[in-house]
Amino acid sequence: MAVADYLTAFVTLFVVIDPIGLAPVFMALTSGVPTQKRRGIGFRAVAIGAVLLTLFGLFGQNILDGIGISMPAFRIAGGVLLFLTALDMLFERRTKRRQDQGEEHAQDPDHDDPSVFPLATPLIAGPGAMASMILLTGQGDGTALHTIAILGVMLAVLLCVMASFAIAAPVERLLGRTGVMVVTRLLGMLLAALAIQFMLDGLHKAGLSGIL
Repeated sequence: MAVADYLTAFVTLFVVIDPIGLAPVFMALTSGVPTQKRRGIGFRAVAIGAVLLTLFGLFGQNILDGIGISMPAFRIAGGVLLFLTALDMLFERRTKRRQDQGEEHAQDPDHDDPSVFPLATPLIAGPGAMASMILLTGQGDGTALHTIAILGVMLAVLLCVMASFAIAAPVERLLGRTGVMVVTRLLGMLLAALAIQFMLDGLHKAGLSGIL
């Protein structure tokens, strides 16, 4: 794959995981938590998310083969899933759902560490991100070098998540609600286009492109 393809992979994972959208949720989940403990929660959440996404990137294809699902079929299904995620971002349903998950967790007295749930999963390593990892590692020539490169792209995105956790408060104040909404919608448009591309690629690989 060319450098541009890995840039596209970065954009795909960045939009799906949405570090910018995670920042206010992280703030809500760790409200009143000391700074050092807040950093620990953020690090654990990202580390667990990285493990989950790595497992899906490495073994997701084997899982699909084991249950008889072809990569073109999964590519189309993944494209549909990403497109629905894009619609949620465009109409702000995704942000509201994440905030609701954070509020429900904060109101539960039996949970004082949100690093595993809901931060690591489903907010960082959610269905869309897992599907993206399988799709991205399945592209190219399928060599170990390609897989390592995709894992490197994933780690770069997760570093962005860590950075967003670290600067969540000042960035939210700087952008304001309107700024966050504008950025979310722009990312949603980009994700919608990428989702359509995934579906078109799946149709092409399945030999159905001639009917379009």
